[in-house]
Amino acid sequence: MRAALLYSAAGSLLLSTLAGTPDTEDPAGAAERRGTAVAAARAKAAGVDFGPCPDAQDLPGSMRCGTVRVPLDYARPGGEQIELSVSRTRATQKDPHHGEQPVGRQGALVYNPGGPGATGLYFPLIGLLPEWKRMAAAYDLVGYAPRGVGRSAPLSCTDPEQFFKGPSQAPAQPSESYKRERIARAKAYARGCAERVGGALRHYHSLNNARDLDVLRAALGEERLTFMGSSYGTYFGALYATMFPGHVRRMVFDSVVHPGPHRIWYRNNLAQSAAFERRWADFRAWVARHHDVYGLGATAREVLRSYQRASALLAAEPAGGKVGPGQLQGAFLQAGYYDDQWPHRAHALSAYLKGDPKPLIEQAEQRPEAAAEAENSRAVYLAVECNDAPWPTDFAVWDRDNTRLARMAPFETWGNVWANLPCAYWRAPRQRPLDVGTGPGELPPTLILAAERDAATPYDGALDLHNRLAGSALVTERDAGAHGLAGGPNTCVSGHLEAYLLEGRLPGRRADCAPHAEPKPTAPDKPGASALRGVR
Repeated sequence: MRAALLYSAAGSLLLSTLAGTPDTEDPAGAAERRGTAVAAARAKAAGVDFGPCPDAQDLPGSMRCGTVRVPLDYARPGGEQIELSVSRTRATQKDPHHGEQPVGRQGALVYNPGGPGATGLYFPLIGLLPEWKRMAAAYDLVGYAPRGVGRSAPLSCTDPEQFFKGPSQAPAQPSESYKRERIARAKAYARGCAERVGGALRHYHSLNNARDLDVLRAALGEERLTFMGSSYGTYFGALYATMFPGHVRRMVFDSVVHPGPHRIWYRNNLAQSAAFERRWADFRAWVARHHDVYGLGATAREVLRSYQRASALLAAEPAGGKVGPGQLQGAFLQAGYYDDQWPHRAHALSAYLKGDPKPLIEQAEQRPEAAAEAENSRAVYLAVECNDAPWPTDFAVWDRDNTRLARMAPFETWGNVWANLPCAYWRAPRQRPLDVGTGPGELPPTLILAAERDAATPYDGALDLHNRLAGSALVTERDAGAHGLAGGPNTCVSGHLEAYLLEGRLPGRRADCAPHAEPKPTAPDKPGASALRGVR
């Protein structure tokens, strides 16, 4: 009931009219449709020249890499081109359980992990895992870096050496002076994006990500696409299904962004902040059940007090001079995404409060060697989300909505504001979000995977997409909240995924799976990791 109240509060917030001028009256774009067809025909003729992967000498397996050229602006397909980095492992066509029995190749399975701003280049290596060998037998596994990410016409909005500004604070009730400081930083970041990227900035958005996917399909020689998107990957996957339904073979939507045009992206972030509060409570309740291991409190409220005490201590004296309350909050935010990190995070908090800061520093510090990749990822995230739709341009709207929300959901609300606030001052034109949806018979059957308590992409997004895509099947992991289910520990979910990708078989309109087992209260050397992870 509490979760429903939190979500209702987010959904009922009184919002001012979102300011901004749509980039076009036709979001699908007649000129862009023609340009996509031209680019796809060109890519089909060129193919992909796969060869050794850059910096991949230490990677296992037989992954190969190449590039695909796409137009920067699909309305001008003969104009400036950019290159997307692509990776692939060939289908083994060998049954992992009966090596002598051949397996028919079903084409390419293309994957996107989300973000915006995440790379899928390492996805083909998943075929080395035992639970993926049947899929790797039937499919070429294909990953890629979307436009702006990594080597794919990379974006940068600020000097990476200045990107990590830690240790930092994370006030749950920020003062007016702190708000003014963050507004100034958001304006500077938006200005930096415009100055460093120039006029090309307007072309980094979800509609173009969907068009790029169709060009990639053609370059791979696929008449119809088999695609799996996680988190944000579900959103432009849904755009693709709407824009190119006849080009779809099979599609998996894993941990679904709410695709409603009214939710992209400001309202989705309000809903996300509310959902993270519920998941943060789940984590604290788990820690409390294992008070004998961690000593952080026998109730969720006592665990919260332990966390707040650690935050106050870090505000006074950052751990190792590197980890302040902002870095602490960032580390524990990850526990809201992935419950396999719960033991690791609880151990670090416990050790810190007992006088050993090393585990917390290892988990929470921002490493300079990762700054360039992190800055690139943030630049793409903001370019896509800010370009995709109008945002409130008056901070008073953000302040009112999030002050109200933070009374019930203080854990992530203001951090989410600061992450997205450059969109209020963005200097590129905004797109008008496409109204996702397909009617009966327009699209082949698709599979939607969702965890009922997912914080990053709240469950109502899966319900909405399920209603929008005729013929889709929704598989729900009940009473669980891990973000990104494909390749995870739930054998029921994995069974439905395999049945669909290998046989085209769906479990009817809806199916439920019991939750996967809770993590055990240990203190591992390294956090666990799901095989696939969305980033939204």
